[in-house]
Formats: sequence, structure tokens, C-alpha cells
Amino acid sequence: MSDTIEKRTIWQQAAGDKDRNYAKICLAWDVILNGPGNAGNWPNYSKDISPRKVADLRRFAEEMKDGDIVILRLGTSEVFGLGIVKSNYMWLENFGDVDGWDLQHARRVKWVWKNPDKPKSFPTYTLKQGDTTQKLKSDSKIIIEWINSLDINLETDDPLVELPEELDRSVEFDAVSEYLFDKGVSSASIEALSREINELIRIAKWYKKYATPSESETVAYLAVPLLKALGWTPQKMAIEWNNVDVALFNQLPRIDDNLSVVIEAKKKDRSCLTAVSQAQAYAEGKQNCKRLIVTDGLRYGVYLKRKNEFHLYAYFNITDLKVKYPIYGCHGVKEALQAMTPDWVDKI
Repeated sequence: MSDTIEKRTIWQQAAGDKDRNYAKICLAWDVILNGPGNAGNWPNYSKDISPRKVADLRRFAEEMKDGDIVILRLGTSEVFGLGIVKSNYMWLENFGDVDGWDLQHARRVKWVWKNPDKPKSFPTYTLKQGDTTQKLKSDSKIIIEWINSLDINLETDDPLVELPEELDRSVEFDAVSEYLFDKGVSSASIEALSREINELIRIAKWYKKYATPSESETVAYLAVPLLKALGWTPQKMAIEWNNVDVALFNQLPRIDDNLSVVIEAKKKDRSCLTAVSQAQAYAEGKQNCKRLIVTDGLRYGVYLKRKNEFHLYAYFNITDLKVKYPIYGCHGVKEALQAMTPDWVDKI
């Protein structure tokens, strides 16, 4: 590398954890993210966040400067990207739900090296554990040597990825109801669904205050009631069937050839989208299984099979219904609920 890094501040920026890794989102949109965002933007945040988090956000929003170097890390040993800070602090509403995390605190970064699928690995504890935004340790020689070994241009003027337009994408359930009715869902199912979502929100708020449900509770008290409201009957909805959390069948008997949907459930507030690989493994060889659903009971990702591969089609959070999710390039609650019904037919 021809450009010197001696006069540049180097930051390490966490991209989630082993249970919820959002490095690919950062790399795809030329951003780094911090949260939680539910306390408000910097410096107009509410006073109910910890002093430690305030210090973390201050580093991110004020101490980090345009032109600084950023290492995108996971844990203390993996690096997914190396980039140059290209903006002041920003508040980006589109990142208000990143697999359940509210990460609206943002900076633009031009990644000069990245590998979302095969990160650079270092010995454990090479990078600092703890806060999301930290300066790199002054004695991190192994990191400095690695940066100097790269064929990169720290003075790059390459354009940043254009961010999706910031939209007010919230939607009332009345609009969802109208959409589902237009698509052929019965009035009885829509009314049941409306009642069920309100009840699930109440249950979720109770869990948030007092307890964290197991995966079994997630299925029993959150996922199954929603599926029943959408029209799935107990006969066609098997719990813990051949290691599948919930298996949905287009007809009886409950055999591989009739398997229509595989559902993989996680504990509430755990990453649900990362469960898709497990769901896909269960669907392997089941020719009529064209849908996967991953959920923590509140958030649902719906994957459809396209050319023998599953792709995220729609996503929604029952506590904050959205029209679409530009950061994922997928649809929102309307299409998700329609694709979760028993009568859904893939017309593509």
C-alpha cells in the first residue's frame, strides 16, 4: 500500500455479534451503524440510556472524523471490511430495523477492502471486545501490518453506494386488510388476524417486561396463533416434525411430498434471518417446499424458492408494520402475510 496510515485515526466498529451479524448490510450500503436508535438521534437522545452507551455514541458521532480508517469487526478476531469514513454523523431511518435492531445512528464509509463471506481472521482478542465504536489499540501491530500489506487506495474518490430513499413506510392494519382482501383472503381470516396481532403485541410487551420465552414458547404463544389466524389448521400444521420447528402441509397426509413450508423459530429478540440456512437444510430434497419462514415470534422473514435457491421475499415486524424494507430489497407486511397463507400460489 502506497498511502501512509501513520497520521490517520483507526477505529474498530462492531457489526453485531455471533447471533446477529449485520456486516453484510454495512458493506452493501457503504455504512457503519450504531444503536439503539429508539432513544433518539445524537445529541437529542432521551436520558434513559447508560453513560457507557452515551460515551460510545459520542465517539461515533463526534470523535470519529471524515477521512479516518474503520475496521468492521465481529467479535475479537474477524474483520469483514476496511474503509474510509466519508461523512459526518447521520440519522438514517431506513436502518431502524436491521434484523430487529434499531441502528439509525450512521456514517457513510467507502470500503476499500471487504469480504462478507470469508472475513480476515486474526488470533482471538486481537480486537477489543465491548463497545460498538472504539479506537484501535496502539499496540495492534498485527492489524497495522495487515493494512499495510493490502493493495488499497486510502485517497479513493470512488462514489458511495446510493442509499435508498428515506420514506415514511409505516402502514396501518386497515391498509393491510384491504390488500389481503383484494388478494382473495377471506373476511373471517382478516378479522381473526386483526384480533390476533393486537393480542400478540400485548404478549410481546409482557415478555419484554418480565420474561424471555424459550423457542417452544415462541412457537406456542406467538407463531402458531398467527398461523391459525391466517387459515392454517392443526391438521396441516405439525409442531417439531422431523426436527422442523413448524411444518406446514398443503394437503394430508403429513409426508415429505406434501410439505409446503418450513418454519424455523428463535427466541424472542434473537436474530431470525440468520436461521434461514437451518430452515433451508430442512427443506433440502422436499420438492414441493417452496417457502421458508424464519421468526422470533414478532419478526418474520419469508423466503421463496427461485431457481433452486431461497431468496428473502418479504419481512415484517408486528409491532411496526412497514410497506417495504429497502435495505433488504424486499417487500413488507402486505406481501409477507399473503405469502404465509395456505392458499398462496407462486405465480412467478
